[in-house]
Amino acid sequence: MATSLVNMANVPVHLFLNPLHTLTAVLGCGTLPGGPISSRTFTATGFSLPTGMVYSESGTAADVAGMSRSADGAGAFVMRIVLKAVYDVLEQQGRAAGLPDFIIRTILNQLSVNITYTPLECERVVANPTTPVRPERMKPTCVVFGNTVTALCNANGRCMLSGGAPDMILKAIPSQYHSFSGTLSSSNIIMANWSRDMWQSVVNKEARVLASGPLGSHFYSAVATTS
Repeated sequence: MATSLVNMANVPVHLFLNPLHTLTAVLGCGTLPGGPISSRTFTATGFSLPTGMVYSESGTAADVAGMSRSADGAGAFVMRIVLKAVYDVLEQQGRAAGLPDFIIRTILNQLSVNITYTPLECERVVANPTTPVRPERMKPTCVVFGNTVTALCNANGRCMLSGGAPDMILKAIPSQYHSFSGTLSSSNIIMANWSRDMWQSVVNKEARVLASGPLGSHFYSAVATTS
């Protein structure tokens, strides 16, 4: 099931959290017996690239605010924004259901998020160019406008901002960099019984948080899917 971030309805509280008395009753033995974990995978696609999701070890990236300096740094950036979105979703829905904070914290402590993402490496970076970009010794050059990595340039001659001869045009960023996957895992005995639709509702709301936050312009047109 795929959901566009701009067409998501509010998710009913009962799809996120069971009634207060049910959750409270299981807190004493709220994890699954023997510690098994219930998991659901998801994929996010169709977003543009904020500078934090790419990395460069080149000195040419020094003038680009927020660009990660390593692949691990870019991966940590993605993990951080997704984890915050998931936690925000469950906290909001928990409070809407009337759950006290200590129960919400218990649920969050029983949840883990893992992200798989291969970030784009920018061997050279050009920020906010106003003239054609010249590749340097055929190194792939990332073109950045504002806080968005918009294109790659690895042509033989000048790399035009738009149009130009076939060997002089900007290349679109490959689609694999506009996608990441993840796994939501919980040892909570209630969440273990959630259906795919319930997990999809979490992912929908998580994506909506990203689309309405500081990176909203990057995630506005993204699509979230569970499997």
